[in-house]
Amino acid sequence: MALILLLALALQGQDYYPLPDKDGGWRTPKDAAELKQVAGMDPVKLDQAWELCQRTTQHSGLIVVRRGYLVYEKYAGRACRDANPDMASCGKAWTSIACGIMLKEKRDLIPQGLDTKVFTEKYLPEALPLDDPRRAEITLGQLLCMSAGYHGEGRAPGIKNGVVIPLEPVPGQNLKDLDGSSLKTVLWCAPGEGYSYSSPAPHIASMVLRRLTGMSLKDYIDERLAKPQGWGAWNYCLYRGDIALPHANGAGSTALRSTDVCRFLYCLLRNGRWGDKQLVPTEYMEQVGRPSKFNPHCMFSLQFEVNADGHVAGAPKDAYWKSGAGGFCVYVVPSLDLVLYKMGGADNAYKEELTRIPQTLKYDGS
Repeated sequence: MALILLLALALQGQDYYPLPDKDGGWRTPKDAAELKQVAGMDPVKLDQAWELCQRTTQHSGLIVVRRGYLVYEKYAGRACRDANPDMASCGKAWTSIACGIMLKEKRDLIPQGLDTKVFTEKYLPEALPLDDPRRAEITLGQLLCMSAGYHGEGRAPGIKNGVVIPLEPVPGQNLKDLDGSSLKTVLWCAPGEGYSYSSPAPHIASMVLRRLTGMSLKDYIDERLAKPQGWGAWNYCLYRGDIALPHANGAGSTALRSTDVCRFLYCLLRNGRWGDKQLVPTEYMEQVGRPSKFNPHCMFSLQFEVNADGHVAGAPKDAYWKSGAGGFCVYVVPSLDLVLYKMGGADNAYKEELTRIPQTLKYDGS
């Protein structure tokens, strides 16, 4: 009987999709007993995880969804459900998924998909003439797996077939010329010959998306994901002092409400589906969370870190995640039917000026 009950609960979770928060939002267990019964979660261990979160960042949040139930939601400091913090590099995951949607929608314009060499007049005319002939060999898949040869952030090393190679810092993205500086960031190796964590690469992928869809990355995500999933107010962090970015940075800085982050992750957990709609193509979802042929050098694939080799001890091998500066991270664990959003950040990540979305929490400094 216990096995039958577990199977029934699992099937029930597969068919469930939450309403927008304004219409009632996520279902939640009514008490600790139901938490254990329907979601199989131990509230004591969740509280222990929350204690750790609070010790690691100035502001923090922990939001956990299992089997379609919002089983845990705690905040401290400026973090709250309606906050729109700068999620930093977590936003790279949204760039990847948007590109996956674009590849199916615009297949006639990019028939080779991720194998397409994109430094051409058709896809990136602003990159011509090439300042480095090696760029002609860069594919979209390499950009999304950070194996296009682009130099890493700061002192981020290179990796070739698992061997770490120290790199010296070079100029990277310049917000005053986001597109141009991304395109011109130097290559540390030939395309495909190594990995280095480099923000210009996913931004260039978003430039290809802009070219083929005729839409900004933000507007494309809004139409293809935010509206179908029922997100509340959200934006990219487009405003940096006296700089107003003309386009979203494909390298990150999404600013979503916490429960909407979980909607995005839950869609991935459900293989790209949302209700009766396949929002993210199945052929792309089959590659998300798995090692990629475009990056044989380390466990980074389509803007997610993956655990197929078990390098994170204790975590399931099908787990995948994307972290961001300041202690933010988003997680998907298919085998556990679980998604998780860890919020972090200091005061500067929660500034209303970044998105111009009103932030209503009155923070007392505690």
